[in-house]
Amino acid sequence: MTSTGFSRFCRALILLAALLEFSARAQSSFIFTKAAPAAIPRRASIIFIQCDGLGYGDLSCYGQTKFQTPNLDRLAAEGIQFTNYVAATDSSSSQAALMTGKNPMPQLAPDEITVAQVLKNSGYHTGLIGEWNLGDENSGAAPWKKGFDDFAGFLNPADAENFYAGYIFRYAPHHGRLNPTNDLAPDFLGREMLYYNTGGKHETYIPDLYTKTALNFVKINQPDSFNHYRPFFLLLNFKISGQKIQVPTDAPFSEESWPQPEKNRAALISRLDDDVGELQEQLQKIGMTNNVVIFFSSAGVPKKTSEIDPDFFHSNISTNDFRVPMIARWTGKIPAGQVSGYKWSAQDFLPTAVEIGFAESPTNIAGASVLPALLGQAQK
Repeated sequence: MTSTGFSRFCRALILLAALLEFSARAQSSFIFTKAAPAAIPRRASIIFIQCDGLGYGDLSCYGQTKFQTPNLDRLAAEGIQFTNYVAATDSSSSQAALMTGKNPMPQLAPDEITVAQVLKNSGYHTGLIGEWNLGDENSGAAPWKKGFDDFAGFLNPADAENFYAGYIFRYAPHHGRLNPTNDLAPDFLGREMLYYNTGGKHETYIPDLYTKTALNFVKINQPDSFNHYRPFFLLLNFKISGQKIQVPTDAPFSEESWPQPEKNRAALISRLDDDVGELQEQLQKIGMTNNVVIFFSSAGVPKKTSEIDPDFFHSNISTNDFRVPMIARWTGKIPAGQVSGYKWSAQDFLPTAVEIGFAESPTNIAGASVLPALLGQAQK
């Protein structure tokens, strides 16, 4: 090979090496730029369960020793249990604060924006089961005017005290019963009679009806491909009556030596624990195990009546202590087994729910998001 030929051969090898190196770099760059973008997580559904009149010491996870609440204890063990969640002086004020993110107030003004409206406007399906007590059907503060797509419960506090009421108030848009004149399913709005409770009969126990309705709600509205994985928000309001407590039976405490009102109250709380267990089983059955946030709390401290001694179950630490239970579980997000002294109240729920749902919060609120505390990132 001549000197000139050898020189050309060497230049060819150098050029080939350069081309191979460029190709490798280009291929690496091509793979990097074509990588799929990080997926945006589907928004979590939100369930808030509250029981008006449930005290700080009414659950065994909060120190109750006379009976056990295993389902609520499990909920606490799988999430975070707060020891410094404070209710308002009355349940209506707590509910208004929960709805608006503002300081507790006994009424809900027609122009107030609620957490249900905010979540609905951002794509959530919203439901309310139980007592509302913030506006009747003729006011601007009725549940369906405040962001709830579905409602089953009571607008009158006196009716909500009757656990064997002869009707339940419902708002059910497009409930499926066709109007024969136009083949459309109209909205149902009004009192739906519970005939098994009329004429002196007591067959339909209202708290059981709440639970059955809640099970149906989560089953029908579970995020799936048919509804484009639309999340839901459910507010489920139970109640411990301030008057005489009605229960189908005082079991499993029938043989206890306690006064009868205390047996009834313990039986009611035990049934509430069973209700929470049924809801957890339903979520498990439909596969909603990790993309749903469950809050459990009380809208007010135990009612001090002549019938029930509030100290019997250590329901309240002192007469001026308004702490109530607050448990939150979000599998995969909230670290399990936490106990937190972080102080918060109902007005902090709206900004928290808004942050969970990637929604836009109203600006004129008093509450602050506790999501960092839920995720174990803040202490106070």
